[in-house]
Amino acid sequence: MERAIPEFVGIPAPAVSCWTTAHADVHWATLTEPLRLLDWEGWGRAPEGYDAATLYAYTLLQSDTAACVRTVFPILGSRAGVAAEATMCAQLLQTVARGDNLVLKERLRDWAEELRRR
Repeated sequence: MERAIPEFVGIPAPAVSCWTTAHADVHWATLTEPLRLLDWEGWGRAPEGYDAATLYAYTLLQSDTAACVRTVFPILGSRAGVAAEATMCAQLLQTVARGDNLVLKERLRDWAEELRRR
């Protein structure tokens, strides 16, 4: 966080007000109906809101769904959630720099810009 957030998001790493247990890979392929969360091999401790930020990141190409995720998870956009958002944004921008997740590149840059404005 101390290195990646300033480098990729352009802000100092926010203080984490609460560390919590996180799945650490929440996206549409790890969610089922009825609601179950699959694939727990990467779980651990993360800033509060990290799983919500991860799901949000993987909805950036569907603006209506992204807005819904932000509504359902009010930690996103809050002072407490900025560490989780900045961490996820930085992690994915890092993958873009390596040539992965290029489809998300512009949306991630927009997200980083929003985080800088906060």
